[in-house]
Amino acid sequence: MEGSDGVFPRAAGILLAVSSLPSPYGIGSFGKMAKEWIDFLEQAGQKYWQLLPLGVTSWGDSPYMSFSAFAINPYYIDLDALCDQGLLEKREIAALDWGRRPDSTDYALLYRNREIVLSRAFSRVRHALETNADFTHFCKKNSAWLRDFCLFMAIKKLHGGASWLEWERNARLRDAAALEQHEKDLAEAVQYHAFAQFLAFTQWKDIKSYANSKNISIIGDMPIYVAIDSADVWANGDLFQLDENRMPTRVAGCPPDAFAPKGQLWGNPLYNWEKAAETGFAWWISRIKENGALYDVVRIDHFRGFESYYSIPYGDQDASNGEWAPGPALAFVNAVKGAAINSIGASAGVAIIAEDLGYRTPEVAALLAASGYPGMKVLQFAFDSRENSDYMPYTYPRNCVVYTGTHDNTTTLDWFASARREDVDLAKDFLGVDDPVGGVWGFIRAALSSVADLAVIPMQDYLCLGAEARMNAPSTLGGNWRWRMSPDVLDGGFAGGKVALAKKIRRLAEVNGRL
Repeated sequence: MEGSDGVFPRAAGILLAVSSLPSPYGIGSFGKMAKEWIDFLEQAGQKYWQLLPLGVTSWGDSPYMSFSAFAINPYYIDLDALCDQGLLEKREIAALDWGRRPDSTDYALLYRNREIVLSRAFSRVRHALETNADFTHFCKKNSAWLRDFCLFMAIKKLHGGASWLEWERNARLRDAAALEQHEKDLAEAVQYHAFAQFLAFTQWKDIKSYANSKNISIIGDMPIYVAIDSADVWANGDLFQLDENRMPTRVAGCPPDAFAPKGQLWGNPLYNWEKAAETGFAWWISRIKENGALYDVVRIDHFRGFESYYSIPYGDQDASNGEWAPGPALAFVNAVKGAAINSIGASAGVAIIAEDLGYRTPEVAALLAASGYPGMKVLQFAFDSRENSDYMPYTYPRNCVVYTGTHDNTTTLDWFASARREDVDLAKDFLGVDDPVGGVWGFIRAALSSVADLAVIPMQDYLCLGAEARMNAPSTLGGNWRWRMSPDVLDGGFAGGKVALAKKIRRLAEVNGRL
């Protein structure tokens, strides 16, 4: 992956969440369609598949609000593979409701039904797990996070799914005797969650190996923050801004601006960076290395938060009373580099992309330059007719990754329908296009033809889909993270109609020097 001036050689990739893959079981999975998708990427001349986080989704269904910074969502386990292993029967899966819309994920159904079938598979293998060498090795290898996560999930279910902040004091404060008793009483539930993680990691390893065999690298997304209701905060309270009762004191968000007069209240607990520095940022380094084992490249979300972050008093109803506080900055970057995690490719550590979007100060730019990590450019941000934008393609350095849009943007087709008319006119003039569909392909060509070493296009844009295919609308509750690529969305079927589109995408990569 090493390029002449940065992390990447000149190449192209596609952004598509695993959850968005076609599947008969309510959500995309690590199954047959994932391999067909990788075959499509190969045919289309793509070198990278970028994902959204694979974590266990919690309230709000966001992959950026997970119960663990390390665990994989059991929703992605391929149920057909469990049938092939004799752990499930097809009729047991077919008896459950997985939703009636192939283009949308119903998380409520998944929450109710996935555990039913996975528990049934677990019951058929439980007594053999202790002598299963692969399972034993997995548990030992991941012991630094797996035990806490499995116990956290078991105690959470005991409390009806309530946040750990609402548990009885002894469990909430991790009293040793209380945890020992819970671990004894909930031994079967704890082992179930370990088994589910074993399946998820094993299946994902197979998918990643298949992609790598096709010369396709995986870009994984690592959120900077973790959810308050997570095993990470429960088990590592000293690393977060909590009081003596382990309640948050400050939480994350964004300051007020023209788009959000009261700011954005994300609600994630903030890090105790002084304590993290005392440990040499050990938890962070472990986390990045674990992500580096899952993926070939790690995109760190909200990189500007390492320079400074917006801090809001816990309990506030909005972000208007927040303030900026200094992050670990260069000390963090140097610690990561000192642990052989750097920006020059997986052969020398973990390749990193820094998501440097948002409120980008000179200090953030200086930290990014010092890190050597490629930053991000988003074309939908380029055409603000009110100012000279540094997202215009002619302003890019080579060491960056360009996107038409991200998971937080609407699709480019919808951008042409919903953006300010002056901005749309500017884009049409710049791209030399007249109509919205032509504008989508104009955005794609502008990204691919730019000097950016890597260009990543959301699959929704290659399909020229509208607002119905938007993945996330920030600061809105409900309806997000649901879009799936229907089996028939590619001109007559994923297996049959993909050839023409793959040829078109490949030709664009070829003529722009990205094969």
